[in-house]
Amino acid sequence: MLPKPPPRGPRTGFIYEPPYRIQGESVAGEHTVIQVPELGLNFDMGNCPRWALAAGVTAISHGHMDHIGGLPYYLSQRNFQGMGVGTVVCPPSLVIPLRDMMKSWIALERQRTPFELVGLAPGEEWELKPDVFLRPFETSHTVPSQGYCVVEKRKKLKPEFHGLSQEQLKTLRSGGTQITDIHEHIHVAYTGDTQLCPALMHPDVSTAKVVITECTFFAADERKRAGAGKHLHVEDLRTLLSTWESDCVVAIHLSRRSNIQLAREELDRIPEGRKVHILMDGPRNSVRYEQQVHNAESRETES
Repeated sequence: MLPKPPPRGPRTGFIYEPPYRIQGESVAGEHTVIQVPELGLNFDMGNCPRWALAAGVTAISHGHMDHIGGLPYYLSQRNFQGMGVGTVVCPPSLVIPLRDMMKSWIALERQRTPFELVGLAPGEEWELKPDVFLRPFETSHTVPSQGYCVVEKRKKLKPEFHGLSQEQLKTLRSGGTQITDIHEHIHVAYTGDTQLCPALMHPDVSTAKVVITECTFFAADERKRAGAGKHLHVEDLRTLLSTWESDCVVAIHLSRRSNIQLAREELDRIPEGRKVHILMDGPRNSVRYEQQVHNAESRETES
């Protein structure tokens, strides 16, 4: 009798919510790596598939192995392939341990991999792109942890100056008058691993266009497991969905014990569950994307 081939690994999950692609792999306790290519940004690096190298910045939520295990390879391969120095944004408490981890590879590889570490605390900001910033928020897990929101800051003319000529506005600016307000737009929020906590209902999360959230457990008898590991259960998601304005919530970090069909059924019981897309639910996400392609082609034909 011929031996069975090895089991296939998880396929990369993919969801398109214009203008963003959310792609990644996430299995609770094994590995999580999420990428938003349009932002040049990864969230966590539990392993490092080839596509993860394309983003030059990786934001780490906490220090568990399934969220940082791929970092040395990510930083090394970006350097090896001439893709530039990788930047890792992380909680300040992880800066020294991550630096020590990278130092440990010097003796093994007989070379030094260049990298940049940025310790960023909740409430602080780091410029990702012009006028676009990463801003962490504190979450509640079994180790120090934080999520991130991606904030765009746009200047907008104050209402009282509407109708003035460019020359008049220039004169006001020259005289020291502040003629604009800064308006924040939260494009993406990423929770990392966390239990239900007040930060998940903060405007930095609740007003995001796209929310990427862990939801590890779905079965009714797993509430205690969720509490013990400080993870979200689908019942917690029920509470959060009533406050989140996003029309696209991406659920990640499902346990292998969470059957996709069960997860679908539980989400269907929630009034707002229709806006939740399970990242690793390949069949349903493929149908959604094919419909998006069809709609786009129809619009082009009509125009």
